[in-house]
Amino acid sequence: MKKFISILLVTVCTASVLAGCGSSSGAEDNGEVIVYNWGEYIDPDVIDQFTEETGIKVVYDEFETNEIMYPKVESGAQQYDVVCPSDYMIEKMAQNGLLKELNYDNIPNSKNIGEQYWEQSKQFDPENKYSVPYCWGTVGILYNKTMVDEPVDSWSILWDEKYKDNILMQDSVRDAFMVGEMLKGYDINTTDAAELDEVKNLLIEQKPLVQAYVIDQVRDKMIGDEAALGVIYSGEAIYTQRENENLEYVIPKEGTNIWIDSWVVLKDAPNPDNAEKFIDFMCRDDIALKNFEYITYSTPNDAARELIEDEDIKNSPIAFPDLTQYSNLQTYKYIGDEGDSLYNELWKEVKAE
Repeated sequence: MKKFISILLVTVCTASVLAGCGSSSGAEDNGEVIVYNWGEYIDPDVIDQFTEETGIKVVYDEFETNEIMYPKVESGAQQYDVVCPSDYMIEKMAQNGLLKELNYDNIPNSKNIGEQYWEQSKQFDPENKYSVPYCWGTVGILYNKTMVDEPVDSWSILWDEKYKDNILMQDSVRDAFMVGEMLKGYDINTTDAAELDEVKNLLIEQKPLVQAYVIDQVRDKMIGDEAALGVIYSGEAIYTQRENENLEYVIPKEGTNIWIDSWVVLKDAPNPDNAEKFIDFMCRDDIALKNFEYITYSTPNDAARELIEDEDIKNSPIAFPDLTQYSNLQTYKYIGDEGDSLYNELWKEVKAE
């Protein structure tokens, strides 16, 4: 979902590895916190500031997808304190006993998170016991106005033959199937074999038109005018528009996925107290603002949003859309191991064609 850089930052850090890792100047050594997050999903200066203010060293590791993160956490091969999974993966981790119930007395800045995001979180964390919202957004179509000469308002344009070799799809089983499920009018969490087979065939039909199945490269290719249309996350769309004024982002009329990534603490976290201190720091309004400005993914922190000085950004229909104007916004749910296996097998068939 987010830009991935394969770096593991060890406890004994050097400035050449990450500016934010290392002991604070003159601060008391209060141990460490081991964080596992999406790539390029935090301002490195924030890590540095956390260490300076608390004396807690940050050991930082990054992952590319929820599916890469989960087995590493489950196996315990590498110990972590704080992880930032997506909605459905949080539900899976909670059901499988991997998460620690949070003590919100230790996370007072969680009050800055808007009520609507706590409500959304209840879809995968019913009592908000395990997770604190960090970023959220939608999935939509990014298109180049100089290359697309018609209104873009439906997922169906991704099947238009005149854009052959100019269409970018997400190399993600759930996101790729979501596009087809929305077009067919199905729930994005369906495990109905007949419905999923229809969507598989729809994706196979589309495949000759697709230039590439990618993740991070959607952003780069669209900025470089290398494709006309791409499925992209809203946070990436904000960045692309800064780099290329010809790009526009739309949420198709059939509906889309609205997602949320949240901080959780692992049940076997070696530093649980420091983990909650880290999450509380991330919820501070000025820190949440710094992260938003750096990664461009929408913040659920209402206090941070109030600090945004640029009114166009504060009221951006991409960063902070009025969700009441859209219909059929759905959140991914954990569909069980059998459901996961079914999706993965069908995705293999699509990729093998």
